[in-house]
Amino acid sequence: MSEYHFPVRIYYEDTDFSGNVYHAAYLKFFERGRTEFLRGEGIHHSELAGQGIAFAVRSMEIAFDAAAHIDDLLDVTTEVAAISGARLTLRQAILRDGVALTRATVVVVAIKTSGGPARMPRAILERFAGR
Repeated sequence: MSEYHFPVRIYYEDTDFSGNVYHAAYLKFFERGRTEFLRGEGIHHSELAGQGIAFAVRSMEIAFDAAAHIDDLLDVTTEVAAISGARLTLRQAILRDGVALTRATVVVVAIKTSGGPARMPRAILERFAGR
C-alpha cells in the first residue's frame, strides 16, 4: 500500500463561528488518517502497547490552503515519506474533490510506554523499508 485514503464528513461540531472547519479539527482528521493507515498495514496501537511501545508525534508542519465547510466529504491521504531506526515520517493531505485543502508532514517517534525513546520495531522497519 503506498497511499491510504480515509473519508471524513464535516459536522457542525467541526466548524467555528465563521462556518469554516476550526483549525484544530484538522489535527484530529490527520490523527484518524494515520491510525487507519497503520491499521491497514497490520500495525495496531494495542499490540504495540502490549510490547511496551507507543508512537508520539515529534513534529508536524501544516499548510492550510483552503477551508472545508459543514457537510463536505473529505479524503485524508497518508503515505510514508521516510523511516529510520526511531522515526517514521508521513506525508498527509486533506482533499475535497481531489483538491488539497490542508497538507502536513508528520514525524512520529517510537517511545517506551514506561517513558523514554525506543527503537522502531523491526517488523515496522521491514514493512516500510524502501518507501
